[in-house]
Amino acid sequence: MEEKKIVTESGIEIKTVYTAHADSKELPGQYPFTRGVQEDMYRSKLWTMRQYAGFSTAEESNKRYKYLLANGTTGLSVAFDLPTQIGFDSDHELSDGEVGKAGVAIDSLRDVEILFDGIQLGNITTSMTINSTASILLAMYIALAKKQGADIKKISGTVQNDLLKEYAARGTYIYPPKQSMRIITDIFEYCSKEVPKWNTISISGYHIREAGSTAVQELAFTLANGKAYLKAALTKDLDINVFARRLSFFFNAHNNLLQEVAKFRAARRMWASITKELGATDPKAMMLRFHTQTGGSTLTAQQPENNIVRVAIQALSAVLGGTQSLHTNGYDEAMTLPTEEAARIALRTQQLIAYESGAADTVDPLGGSYFVETLTDELERKAWEYIEKIDAMGGSVAAIEAGYIQNEIANASFEYQQSIQSGERIIVGVNKFTREEPPFDKHLVVDDNIRQFQIEKIKQIKSQRDNKGVEELLVKLERTARSDANLMPVILECVEAYATLGEIADVMRKVFGIYTG
Repeated sequence: MEEKKIVTESGIEIKTVYTAHADSKELPGQYPFTRGVQEDMYRSKLWTMRQYAGFSTAEESNKRYKYLLANGTTGLSVAFDLPTQIGFDSDHELSDGEVGKAGVAIDSLRDVEILFDGIQLGNITTSMTINSTASILLAMYIALAKKQGADIKKISGTVQNDLLKEYAARGTYIYPPKQSMRIITDIFEYCSKEVPKWNTISISGYHIREAGSTAVQELAFTLANGKAYLKAALTKDLDINVFARRLSFFFNAHNNLLQEVAKFRAARRMWASITKELGATDPKAMMLRFHTQTGGSTLTAQQPENNIVRVAIQALSAVLGGTQSLHTNGYDEAMTLPTEEAARIALRTQQLIAYESGAADTVDPLGGSYFVETLTDELERKAWEYIEKIDAMGGSVAAIEAGYIQNEIANASFEYQQSIQSGERIIVGVNKFTREEPPFDKHLVVDDNIRQFQIEKIKQIKSQRDNKGVEELLVKLERTARSDANLMPVILECVEAYATLGEIADVMRKVFGIYTG
């Protein structure tokens, strides 16, 4: 295929990649992938523009997905409400006040059918930010794809499925670490055979950074967790050259543009080294592919229009750093779920970078910069120091159980807040360049009657399904959970029979127990 020719408006031709020397040892698409995982990166295909959305009911979220698709988004990303994330149906007493608030409420396969009504899963990639109940939501997605007639061996997307960061930084865990690792590796094994194009985990630094970590800590703790997942899969005799190809990462993009670019470059180089050390020989198993989301914790309620600029800077860092997909936050998200206007501006920000900035015209545009190369090396060096400490403790699981990672994040967060309060660190509109302003009045409000709407839907499902068949399948799930057999096939059977998310999670709670920290 003839190489795409790109020229500036001044008639200057842009090369695919620039190197200081013809014999440069680090080229894009080649180990250790510092400069990118594809030889031509965005010249042949732009990153996936994947807007994170989900609120209220499946019906309302479906409308937002269709709105985003009509405005040019190229991948869906689903946010789930807290009851869904921790395995409670909407009719559970602990769900009261939370149904549909932080994301969409999913109680059964029926909700997933509504969520993607009119959207062919064989034609789109979907990322699901779900961890403790990832096995159940993935099974629902597969069940719907089958009902739509899609070839499940060809459907693609991602489940976050990263429990280690939940214990360390976020808190939506259900089961103890050992049992969670069993479910995670069951997903690895099942998908490698049945859904081979699916990314079985998105190892997340995003929430580590949101909890207050530094860029170095985000890099180190994320890769240390990734190393733990590799080792867990290897203990099940899975082939690293197969399952590692379907691991992806999820990073945060903060305001320090050049540090963030260097962080992404260092992450690729470090992961290539980790996978090689653990036996990977296939280059695709050594590639760190990642999704990026702009920093939620950097958004301010003061002068919220400033967030549009923050998001643009952060999104640019992800593109210059070689991301594979990107979500840009709405400028109003410090106060509310994003309105349609805010979601559109966020998506347009990506489109402006893609089509007007020139950042996508060449691979690794900042490669060779003395400053960026030095930052890349320094971030890597400091991150390796952390990983060595974690390895000496016995790995991420042991470091989390000892409270080490949590304490390091907490200390970094405290120091950051102190620097803001002292004025050493300036946040525009917050501790400098402030002004009086009227209250923000563009809130997207979620109806408090959503819970009752979902409860009625659950009642209807239970009145229409084969309840005896569901009970038999839940007993089968309990037997499977008490054995060493893979959980995914029977979870799929349960969701196809319209067992609810809470019913399935409760069976596993009964067998695995609940982690209390």
